[in-house]
Amino acid sequence: MSCYFPGPIMLRIGYIVVPGFQVMVFGGLTVFELANRLTKEPYYEIRLISESGGPVQSSLGYSVMTDSFAEGGFDTVIIGGVITGAYPASAALIEYLRGAVKNTRRVASMCTGAFFLAQAGVLDDRRATTHWAHARELQTTYPKVKVEEDRIFIVDGPVWTSAGMTAGTDLAVSMVERDLGAKVAQIVAKRMVMFHRRAGGQLQHSTLLDLDAKTDRIQTALVYAKSNLHTPLTVDSD
Repeated sequence: MSCYFPGPIMLRIGYIVVPGFQVMVFGGLTVFELANRLTKEPYYEIRLISESGGPVQSSLGYSVMTDSFAEGGFDTVIIGGVITGAYPASAALIEYLRGAVKNTRRVASMCTGAFFLAQAGVLDDRRATTHWAHARELQTTYPKVKVEEDRIFIVDGPVWTSAGMTAGTDLAVSMVERDLGAKVAQIVAKRMVMFHRRAGGQLQHSTLLDLDAKTDRIQTALVYAKSNLHTPLTVDSD
């Protein structure tokens, strides 16, 4: 895949945090940080933003400092999710998201951040996804959204949505690939010790997890077998 930008250029990313935001999605932001460090080029600038700026408390109880929505000039705007099961979007947030989809190159959500995009009408008549545990709620609450509940991430025009937890990292790596090319994305994925780069259309549920050992004894046997593939193995092996 060819890169979007042929040379060094600063891409500003505004990451929206709301009260009670889920901190795990910050892992996706690490992807952009590593793209800078590993290429030794300042491709990305990350700004945490909120409606009024200042401290915003996370789901773990600690706060992060943010700039206000007045901070502009973003190439990409991303909004993360919350784990409370409620998605209170202020009028200012709704207005900001509607403006972002018109005035930035891309807008994205991670995990239940899709609910905020849906409230703003950004996902109307678009394909979208979210964490599988909340996908049916998203579809029921916002019937205009074409929810695909078992996808890692989905790109529909300028709007990107991802499933929950680690899927935000997959989405971010795909953005880096789109921006800087496959080689940079691969280097970043390796540094993040990603076992496998998941494509957007891949299922959220891993069948490999269902094959995990159910007991410690089975796990020990599997480890032993993998370490001794060069020798005949029997049930009597030590």
